[in-house]
Amino acid sequence: MSTNIGTVLITGASTGLGYEIAKTFLGRGSNVVLNSSNDKKLREAAEKLNNASKVAFVTGDIARKETSQKMVTLAVERFGSVNVLVNNAGVFSPKPFLEVDENELDKFLNINLKGTYFASQAAIAQMLKQEGGAIVNIGTVLVDHAIGGIPVTAAMTSKGAIHTLTRQLAAEFGKNNIRVNTIAPGIIRTPIHARNGIEDVDSLAGLHLLNRVGEPEDIANAVLYLATANFVTGQILGVDGGHGAGHHLS
Repeated sequence: MSTNIGTVLITGASTGLGYEIAKTFLGRGSNVVLNSSNDKKLREAAEKLNNASKVAFVTGDIARKETSQKMVTLAVERFGSVNVLVNNAGVFSPKPFLEVDENELDKFLNINLKGTYFASQAAIAQMLKQEGGAIVNIGTVLVDHAIGGIPVTAAMTSKGAIHTLTRQLAAEFGKNNIRVNTIAPGIIRTPIHARNGIEDVDSLAGLHLLNRVGEPEDIANAVLYLATANFVTGQILGVDGGHGAGHHLS
């Protein structure tokens, strides 16, 4: 199947979800511009994708406005357009509310929220010069379905803001044929869980009605859908194995 969507910008693209999303779009004939703050891993990811004519990358902190502007500039210079932005870069880790200090809160707000905000600014400015485009943000099902045993107030504050930003941008730019949606994943098998001390991510399968954790391709396929669903905007799409719908009796 080849569905060339044009040029896709993906933040947080060196590993996990971002890398899988890049691979999915490349498989449909798209150009991709990747971003990560880790230059070594980003270069390794670009090499592993093995398609130099369709892959470009920008190393930099997505919380800094100039990083996303560099991504847009490179996309236009190299490929001629910015058709889709995937705001995937993010950090997530639990910590009890009363122990979160200002620096830790700033970390979540800077990477998760400011990164999404500034990347969207840069992309929309270019999309306005074109015939529109699509933005897909990555939120979380936990924004609307909190779990008492998982203390993630700092992360949820930033992710909740992304959900709100999604609807506001959809309202402001719908008339310009710019669509903005968010995916709210459940527990997905990515390296982030090991970094948070969860070695057996499958132990969390029971949080979902489907009784399994999600795979990166589940999210990548949902991103592809929202990138091409031309009558969908302002939506929070749960890709959560049924977590948001209900729970099993323990």
